[in-house]
Amino acid sequence: MRTKYNRILLKLSGESLAGGKGHGIDTERLNAYAQQISEIVASGVQVAIVIGGGNIFRGLQGASKGFDRVKGDQMGMLATVINSLALSSALGAVGQPAKVYTAINMFPIGEHYSKWRAIESMERGEVAIISGGTGNPFFTTDTGSALRGIEVEADVMLKGTRVDGIYTADPEKDPTATKFSEITYDEVYTRGLKVMDLTATALCKENGLPIIVFDMDTPGNLARVLSGEPIGTLVY
Repeated sequence: MRTKYNRILLKLSGESLAGGKGHGIDTERLNAYAQQISEIVASGVQVAIVIGGGNIFRGLQGASKGFDRVKGDQMGMLATVINSLALSSALGAVGQPAKVYTAINMFPIGEHYSKWRAIESMERGEVAIISGGTGNPFFTTDTGSALRGIEVEADVMLKGTRVDGIYTADPEKDPTATKFSEITYDEVYTRGLKVMDLTATALCKENGLPIIVFDMDTPGNLARVLSGEPIGTLVY
């Protein structure tokens, strides 16, 4: 497979790992993701991954129910570590080496994240799974993935979702919503589109990291995006 990108940052949402169950981890979905990821690594693409934790716990939702916001966000960080360990295990089961890095020191659960170690992992053919968000409260995993994508010098951030791109409105709620094939960072902001939070979008814009939003739940789509097929929405 010929690919447009040498090194990618793949952002997966925690909710997508839940599959149809809505919470927890759906092993079928997890194994399907692992298969897609191992196939692109075999084609020579270097892969770093950031996963959200919304299938287990969301700090913001916890705060709305009376949790201390900082503790709630720390619980959310731990949720991303659980998801990262699950994906690492699924990758190992299909023969794809992977290494879990944590934003907060959590040895021996994962190695404390460093840009240089993550890059060395990818250059060895391992998948670098970077967990724990930024390690700080008040930042989403979208911001964490933008930051890590910039740090590891990824060519693109691929945001895998259950929707096949960015629409004028939520296509699951509004049947008249139309899809963008490409859109600028500024347009995402001025239209108020819920693609990523503002901090993440600003980070990508300032550092020239393009984003492609695509449907990761359809097997083979990850390879299609990497080969240049226009199946998602490019944010530039």
